Formats: sequence, structure tokens, C-alpha cells
Amino acid sequence: MKIVVIGGTGLIGSKLVARLRQQGHEAVAASPKSGVNAVTGDGLAAALAGADVVVDVANAPSWEPAAVLEFFERSSRNLVAAEAAAAVKHHVALSIVGTERSPDNAYFRAKLAQETIIKSSSVPYSIVRATQFFEFLAAIADMGAVDGRIVVPSALFQPIAADDVAARLAEVATGKPLNGTIDIAGPEKAPFNEFIARRLKASGDTRPVVGDPKAPYYGGPIDDTSLVPLGEARLGPTKLATWLASL
Repeated sequence: MKIVVIGGTGLIGSKLVARLRQQGHEAVAASPKSGVNAVTGDGLAAALAGADVVVDVANAPSWEPAAVLEFFERSSRNLVAAEAAAAVKHHVALSIVGTERSPDNAYFRAKLAQETIIKSSSVPYSIVRATQFFEFLAAIADMGAVDGRIVVPSALFQPIAADDVAARLAEVATGKPLNGTIDIAGPEKAPFNEFIARRLKASGDTRPVVGDPKAPYYGGPIDDTSLVPLGEARLGPTKLATWLASL
């Protein structure tokens, strides 16, 4: 099976390509580095020739509201048009749990626009919404640095390991299109600040972590329903302690 991974050189994309190749599939890592640009359309037709499945895990280079919206709208429109022309049988997209519940978050709004374009296309699809990744906890902590402390939200959080995201994407990509959306998350749910504190402690960072219910998440307010699955979700097996032990 030929599977083209858009954003195949990034964190999730590289793990997904490696996993699919291990399973015996022809996995193509497509990104601007390889001459494939979904935003401009350059290289798309050649990359998708003969493809059975396209998995879009590309991320926007800028999260400025207008730029991130343009990125996901243009890339998605170009992708579904190129897929239809190439008779691709399955479009898989990685999105975010709670996209519709955080209207003040520009990135979430852009991902929701991406989902809308995918759903309205003629290509069978599967949308996999994931919670935040363990790999980004340290960077999120740094964004909350204030006067020697780390101030982050106290809302419920359920992050997941990138390896578990790649494993689930591989499963979905090699299966039948869902023509729907599934949520995936980590196996543990706790206040946001607790995960951040555990991540910093593991790296020897002694800055105190403060959970503030009013602290924003990427510029927008959140609550206990914003970032965690509210219904059925498929949980990854990797707990934070296991992931931290592998660092």
C-alpha cells in the first residue's frame, strides 16, 4: 500500500513513516524539504500518483491567527483536490481534541476549518483528534514562566505520547475510512499543572509550578472540558512516568 504522509519529516510524521515502513508499506515522507508543498500545491500531483492513502500531519510554521488559518485552509483544499484527481481512496488527518470547544484559540479555529474542508470533499476520510503530546510539555512550561515561577492552567489535561499517536494513525491509515472522527488521549487524566510539574521535576528544573484557573492556553481560556475527550476515546498505553524514564 502506498501511503503519502504530508508533514512526514516532523515529530509525528517521521514516527508514522518509520512505523508504516516496518509494516511493509510504501510510506512516502512528503514535506517542503522533499519538494512537496501542500500550501502552494508544488509537487503534490507527483507525490500522490498511485497513492492509496494520504495522511496529513503537517503543522503550520506560524500560529498568528490569519497565517495559521490560511495555512490549514489552503493546504487542505489543495490536498483534497489533488487526492480526487489521483483517485486516492482515504484521507487521514490529525486534529486536536476539543477543536470546537475553544473558539478563542486561533489554532483550534484553524484546525476546525481544516476538518470542515475534509468533510465536504469527495474523498473518504478519517479524522483523528489527539490531545497534547508529552513531547511539548517542557515548551508549554516555558511559555508560562513568570518571575521565576511557571504559571499554567489548572484545568483537566490528558496528554499522550507521540509514539502512541503514530501507532493509532498507522492503524487508521491502513484500515477502512471512518468517514467520521475519533478521539485519542493518554491513559491518565489530571490537572494541567500536575503534568507540567512532573515534567520539570524529571529534568531537574526546580521552578515552582502554579496552577491558575484563569491562566490561558495558547492565548485562550480553558476549563475542565476544553482539552480532554468528553465521550468515547481510544487511550494510548504509555503513562507519563514511563515516557519520562525513557528521556
